[in-house]
This record gives sequence, C-alpha cells and structure tokens, in this order.
Amino acid sequence: MSSTSTEPRRLGPAGLACLVTGSGPPLVFLPGLGPHHRPPAGLDRRFQLAQVRPFARRRRVWWVQRRENLPAGTTMASIAADYAAAIRQRFGGPVDLAGSSTGGSVALQLAADHPDVVRRVVLLSSACRLGDGGRTVQRELAAAVRAGRRRRAGALMFATLAGGPVAHRALAAAGRLLGPAMLRGDCADMLTVIDAEDAFDLTARLPAIAAPVLVVGGGRDRFYGAAVFRETADGLPNGRLLLHPRLGHVAAQSAKATVAAVDRFLAEPPG
Repeated sequence: MSSTSTEPRRLGPAGLACLVTGSGPPLVFLPGLGPHHRPPAGLDRRFQLAQVRPFARRRRVWWVQRRENLPAGTTMASIAADYAAAIRQRFGGPVDLAGSSTGGSVALQLAADHPDVVRRVVLLSSACRLGDGGRTVQRELAAAVRAGRRRRAGALMFATLAGGPVAHRALAAAGRLLGPAMLRGDCADMLTVIDAEDAFDLTARLPAIAAPVLVVGGGRDRFYGAAVFRETADGLPNGRLLLHPRLGHVAAQSAKATVAAVDRFLAEPPG
C-alpha cells in the first residue's frame, strides 16, 4: 500500500527538503534543475510527486532536494557531500539512487566520491557531462535570469525539454507565458547549480565507479544527446544504456519502457 508524507521533511545535517511516497526498499530520488531549493508546495509539490510516483509502486521513494542558500563557488562535489551525509545519517548504509537530469549529475558524483552510500544508480536523462548544446542553453538561461528577462528564461527552460520542432515551439510559448511566475523571487540557488554543472565532467573518472549504473536517455535530448549517453554507459565498468532514439529530455524519463527497465534493474540481486 502506497503512502505519501503529508508535509515536507528535512533530511541530514544540511536540512535538505524531502518528500516521501510509496512503500518498499528505499530509493533516493535527486530532482533536476529548478528555480529554488525550498520545500515544494502547491503545484510544484504535485508535479514532483507525479514524477516519482511510477517508481513508488515497489519502492519507498525519498525525493530529496539540494541545500538551500548554496554559497558561491559550490561544486557538484560539495552538493554530493551534503547528500552523502544525509544518507549516512538516515539510512546507515548504501541505498539505490535515481537522478533526473542535474540530479543525475549529483548521483554520479556521489557514486564517484562516496561509494559507501551508493548501491545502484539510475541516470534519467543524465550523463557524465552536459553536451555542448546543454551547456550553451544553461549559460543562456543563467544570463537571462540575471538580466531579469524571465520570459526569455522560461522559454529556454521549457523549449529544451522537447524532442521535436513542433513541441519545441509549443513549449517555448508556454515558457514565455509561465516564466515570470515560475522564476519570481530569488533564483540564486539555481544559478549556483548551473555554474557547478557547467564545470561538471566525470568522463575520466567513469572507469573507477564500481556501482551498477543504468543510463536512460533520448536520442533527441537537447541537453546531452545520444553520443554523450553512450559515452557514459560505455565508460562505466557496470554501465548499461537504455536509449529511446525518438524521444527528448522529458519523454525518455517517463516512458513506460523506462519505468519497466528501472524496476528490473533495481530488482536485480546484488552482484
């Protein structure tokens, strides 16, 4: 029987915002890039729970956000250290991780820096580094937010999620409309994470990551692309790839084949 916590929790020494849903062995879910790191509420909370619900049929999913008020110069390694401390404090041993987009970058950093807390890793539309297109888009997004061009920033955030030209135009229009509301207030944490991910590249460290890793991606993903997904899976000693050739950044994560593959991967016996 599935259950959902009625209030956001705080996890670990850094007080990471957390939502919990489902039942079964724990799965720590690291979300993608967002405008802030506050506990999700309202529509945002419903969206985040909907994103993890397919994986909560057999798992107790712990959706865990990054630290609030990140200092300038924060790196993916320091973000991963916050998660490692939280996992050690709450679970006392290795757990399975699933990371969406930027959250996957952190999950892979965790596997590289803190192997004692990582059992298996699922990268959902994520890889060992951003593709050239993804790095360019995120730099443009950061510049638009810093310039107060929230409609432009919203269009960039939404359009890059699409897999094809029609969806790209439709999502860009939606982003222009929703950008001012979505990006209101302080977006400093998002800008800090963009800077951290701009410098993120674990390509050279992949051979030393021992945990089994499932890389899920879309061939039309504008942040990474098929070549980067393949590079990541091929570079890992225990990596495997599920590539959806015709899907984009979001669709690849929510596809029925993805959910089924993740369930099988997480159900495999150790070793």
